[in-house]
Amino acid sequence: MPTSAADLRLAISCVDLTTLEGSDTPDRVRALCGDALRPDPGDPSVGPTAAVCIYPALVDVAVEALAGSSVVVASVSAGFPAGLTPLDARLLEIRGALAAGAQEIDVVVNRSLVLSGRLDEAATELAAMREAAGDAVLKVILETGELADSGLIRETTDAAIAAGADFIKTSTGKTSPAATPEAVEAIAGRVAAAHTATGAVVGVKVSGGVRTSDDAGRYLDLVCEHAGEDWMTPRLFRFGASKLLAALVDDLRRAEGR
Repeated sequence: MPTSAADLRLAISCVDLTTLEGSDTPDRVRALCGDALRPDPGDPSVGPTAAVCIYPALVDVAVEALAGSSVVVASVSAGFPAGLTPLDARLLEIRGALAAGAQEIDVVVNRSLVLSGRLDEAATELAAMREAAGDAVLKVILETGELADSGLIRETTDAAIAAGADFIKTSTGKTSPAATPEAVEAIAGRVAAAHTATGAVVGVKVSGGVRTSDDAGRYLDLVCEHAGEDWMTPRLFRFGASKLLAALVDDLRRAEGR
């Protein structure tokens, strides 16, 4: 549980600050980028966050707003949130987001294929998306609330890692349940197993319903327990969140007596 100032600062640095609404505008994205760069306006030592995560159509706005900073631009793509658009269209969307300046791409696994027992076909799609993403960081969203069964979450995690995922992400935030401790434990366990077996280094992104410092601490502890201390860095751990950042900043102020 991130009760210490150091833990709260770590959690802040791991946030992918996110807005994924039909009402998103350039001004809203610019404001989000400002929050990512300076999470606590009264203390420039807080932050920045790891990334800003937005729809492809607004990537150029975020790229301009974040120019010269360490905050990266992540774009959801590949038929977000359902993942059921034709594969060629998903690949085109990935390439378009990258051309606009995105440095990370968050894609969704085709749950229709997974739930139909066609995990190999879903993995083939992921491999094509990996190729389209090139050198960009590729985060694969499982939508664990729809997969439900921990065994299927583990199998899908294995398939995504084999397809070249850089991160395994719990959910889009558009379904319920979203992130759960059981799902994160299943993902972190397979990430650790892959690292032991092959040396693969794959991050974990916890997304959906993470709103409090207690929530953040619980997930940091789970991933640390199962994957290891090396995962306690924005390079290998992220929170996908819109409301979490304000809670972390408020608790940090209290922890530091400000």
